[in-house]
Amino acid sequence: MYKYLKIFNFYIDGFKNLTVGKTLWKIIIIKIILIVTLLNFYIYDKSINSEYKTTKEKINFVYKNITKD
Repeated sequence: MYKYLKIFNFYIDGFKNLTVGKTLWKIIIIKIILIVTLLNFYIYDKSINSEYKTTKEKINFVYKNITKD
């Protein structure tokens, strides 16, 4: 247990002493949020939820589209 606490404190102290790293981590987190948001709006198809009500209908729709020639 003491070993894990020591490792945890090592990383916490390292992140506290960052100067440029804090800015880079903020940029990385903002980019991830933007990418996930854009994917959610433009890539993922929400029409399957409005057209098919039951899970079985959705599964059949996806199966038919995957197995198309």
